[in-house]
Amino acid sequence: MDPNSEKPTERPKVLVVDDDFDILAMLGRLLRRMDFEVHEAADGEEALRLVRSIRPRLVILDVMMPKMSGWEVCRAIREDPSIADTRVLMLTGIGERLNEMTSPLYGADDFIDKPFDVDDFKARVLALIGER
Repeated sequence: MDPNSEKPTERPKVLVVDDDFDILAMLGRLLRRMDFEVHEAADGEEALRLVRSIRPRLVILDVMMPKMSGWEVCRAIREDPSIADTRVLMLTGIGERLNEMTSPLYGADDFIDKPFDVDDFKARVLALIGER
């Protein structure tokens, strides 16, 4: 059995990573209302540790964070065969053009810029969750 697979009755796990606590709290509430099991981290090192321990289906990563950037976390996920199939959505305010150019280089599955449309965010999350 795939160690990342979840029992059919379990809610999909999502890890939200952002050093802005207001955004972290808002995304956590939104994802819980979407019926996900939500975990949160405020820096890149904590995020990578949690990805390895809880095996979320999706990681939503800010780029600019303390200790490790979101790009570094994404690259570490892709380079670790035990978690490489984890879906990654980059969520950042660095600018759409820069996000569009850099996120794929680090192995992100998708990206969305802050500020974002809630319906667009939900659609992207659901699309990534369904792409397992």
